Amino acid sequence: MIEIIRDKKDIEKYFEVLNKRGSLNSGEYSDTVKAIVNDVALNGDLALLKYTQKFDNPDFSLENMEVSKEAQKHAFEGLNSDIKRVLLRSKERIYSYHEHQKRETWEYQDSIGAKLGQKITPLKRIGVYVPGGKAAYPSSVLMNILPAKVAGVKEVIMVTPAVKGYINPLVLAAAYVCEVDHLYTVGGAQAIAALAYGTKTIERVDKIVGPGNIFVALAKREVYGLCGIDSIAGPSEVCVIADKTAHANFVAADLLAQAEHDPIASATLFVTDEALANDVKDYVQKFYNESKRQTILDSSLTKTSKIVICDNLDEAIKYTNRLAPEHLELALDDARSIVDKIENAGAIFIGHYTAESYGDYMAGPNHVLPTCGTARYFSPLGVDDFIKKTSLIEFDKETALKLLDDVDTFAKEESLEMHALSARIRKE
Repeated sequence: MIEIIRDKKDIEKYFEVLNKRGSLNSGEYSDTVKAIVNDVALNGDLALLKYTQKFDNPDFSLENMEVSKEAQKHAFEGLNSDIKRVLLRSKERIYSYHEHQKRETWEYQDSIGAKLGQKITPLKRIGVYVPGGKAAYPSSVLMNILPAKVAGVKEVIMVTPAVKGYINPLVLAAAYVCEVDHLYTVGGAQAIAALAYGTKTIERVDKIVGPGNIFVALAKREVYGLCGIDSIAGPSEVCVIADKTAHANFVAADLLAQAEHDPIASATLFVTDEALANDVKDYVQKFYNESKRQTILDSSLTKTSKIVICDNLDEAIKYTNRLAPEHLELALDDARSIVDKIENAGAIFIGHYTAESYGDYMAGPNHVLPTCGTARYFSPLGVDDFIKKTSLIEFDKETALKLLDDVDTFAKEESLEMHALSARIRKE
């Protein structure tokens, strides 16, 4: 069960444990993934056929690899009215939020007459990986595809494994709602390779996004540079900052909501009140007793989760910025007052009633967030991930002459005579 710690040495040991979660331990899988990627690069659809039959579906054929839009529509229409309504409302809120991120091409003329600017161009084609199996994550379909649609991406290709030919209807329905252009029933490292290299059936993409297992993560790392990728995602995590104004049952439920994701998911509470710490621990035990995912919770709550008693709120903030959590909840009456002090977090949930689970499904901001401390330098998935920026530079002769001597001097200092000549010749 989750432990309460206060001693500074224990806190340092906890940070050491969390830091190790971020390493991608490829081990025995690395060579396997490289071989699969290379095989798909050389043999295309035939390699896809071989690996899909081997790992997912013995009855797989290239002819039935693509799921038709009619089948996607049928899956959506087969859902009950409540889940239909929720999917459509979630789409509306996610799309609306990301519309605020949209950028436009801009230009200006500076003091010497140079016309400068930046041209915004959406990526032409992206690939979205969606995990398969019994678990269904339609929210991930929406979160990965809708920002691309807002950005103006022309073609979205979705891949997902169909284990023994089965795809969860919720995933198909989400694909229909997001209006994917093509949906293929391939998964694993072979699907990532197909998206990166292209095959006769699957066109090469500019960028690959979406979560996956160790084979998918290693394959994305393998093809990076050939195309873009979103990130190498780690296990999920939540951090809560709380004082005596927090509701112990709220906090406990929110800790468990992340801890149930994965055996090495992390749930951390930085709390300034010892009585609240004990109450939260009691509620964690109560809710654990009612959970159907106790096997996962046994691991995550014991190994990678802690309740940390802090001397004051400033210390809690310091630890949080060091942790750089994926999700941060501020369980405080005056939560808004410390938002500016938070330097590192993927998403901040402000106040007692802003549960992280709202962010997973319905709030609107993207739930694809930096994990394992990468919030120090990464941002949530968004419209910027699906555009490219091109600098615009325009000089007339008069403007060029105003900078000629400076360019000439700079180029000569770098011993690049032809650089200097290419500037001077315009005067001559």
